[in-house]
Amino acid sequence: MKVLLVGSSGREHAIAEALKRSGVELYSVLSNRNPGIIRLSESYKVCDICDTDVVSAFAEKKDVSLAIIGPEAPLSAGVVDVLEAKGIRCASPKKSLALIETDKAFCRDLMAKYGINGNIEFHTFIDKQEACDFIDSTDKEYVIKPAGLTGGKGVKIMGEHLKDKDETKECIKEIFDMRIGSVPKIVIEERLVGEEVTLQVFTDGKTVIPMPLVQDHKRAFEGDIGPNTGGMGSYSDKGHMLPFIDKQDYDTALGIIKDTILALDKEKGFPYKGVLYGQFMLTKEGPKVIEFNARFGDPEAMNVLSLLKSDLADVLKAIAKGTLEEVNFLDKASVCKYLVPEGYPSSPKKGAGVNFDEKAVNDLGASVFYAAVDKNGKRVVTTGSRSLAVVGLGENLAEAERIAEQAASMINNNLVHRKDIGTKELIDKKITHMREVKK
Repeated sequence: MKVLLVGSSGREHAIAEALKRSGVELYSVLSNRNPGIIRLSESYKVCDICDTDVVSAFAEKKDVSLAIIGPEAPLSAGVVDVLEAKGIRCASPKKSLALIETDKAFCRDLMAKYGINGNIEFHTFIDKQEACDFIDSTDKEYVIKPAGLTGGKGVKIMGEHLKDKDETKECIKEIFDMRIGSVPKIVIEERLVGEEVTLQVFTDGKTVIPMPLVQDHKRAFEGDIGPNTGGMGSYSDKGHMLPFIDKQDYDTALGIIKDTILALDKEKGFPYKGVLYGQFMLTKEGPKVIEFNARFGDPEAMNVLSLLKSDLADVLKAIAKGTLEEVNFLDKASVCKYLVPEGYPSSPKKGAGVNFDEKAVNDLGASVFYAAVDKNGKRVVTTGSRSLAVVGLGENLAEAERIAEQAASMINNNLVHRKDIGTKELIDKKITHMREVKK
């Protein structure tokens, strides 16, 4: 089977590795020369991955029969719609269904319209002055979000990132001035207190199969401090749960995802196919939706795909055909640690060489996934964002974290990482915090 992969981050390298385990012929469309994906591909093209004509022409030329789209931007550009119009099945959602991620106002309105559990207080504005007037009228703390895509870095929280109302209003004005999307729009949501978890599912629009729960760490520095990033690393536990979530909250979160998939079908008239990512805050009142993503998370994809026992190509084909039945995962823990350039995220060092003995890392039992790097001749160099990730698997979290940390320490000093992700000390803090929240 010939499969098209669109994207070039660590997430897509993990998808590529899983597809190659399935024995497919892989063809890739990349925005940068990811050496891991290139090595696994029969052929590849570096281009604007949101250019639907270029992507579809490459797919037709290579006679692919199935496609998966990694990042959100090509979904928003309608790459799936164009590929399916040319007879190429996709295990990713169409543009109008990807709105669940690409338009945060659409997401909240959909949940409200269909009475889906886990929704929160929200206010949508298309006028900056009205948004600022709302802030002046309230004494509550809110989360400020552009309605459109920002690569996971556009969210600001009153009382945390924004110290007072004046700073919050300046943030609102900046978001409108950025003109994200065709119509500048902002969503102001209630601030949630609790612990975040990620629940991703495979779905063909009818059958919904959950993947292991994952917790991502977006803060740049150890101790969960510093600016938000796309994610500095993540972990999952043996048994596919997390140490601070109970069965009731898990069942509630999965029910919310299932109800959302049904609502999307009712709203748009055709099924949601692919991966749906639910990011939840576990609060005193139960799980609340922070956001949905219309694709695998990054770094969470590296956790769950490293644990995948089933043949990924068969899973994706079943999703595209509407015949999904069963997906199996290893019963192990996983820890993923992203390595980033010095100075990341505010002033990352670009063009620095990335050097390590990949075989020696693999011999530890760890996997390496390349992300925001490029090939400069024979050199692999940083491009300014998250450079590569290491993943360790183990019979428990301690073993998985030890393997991941050993692997990360073998990579050259041009890159840095959070050493605390997956450690007992940090997870114990999460457990204690959740107990306090639930009192």
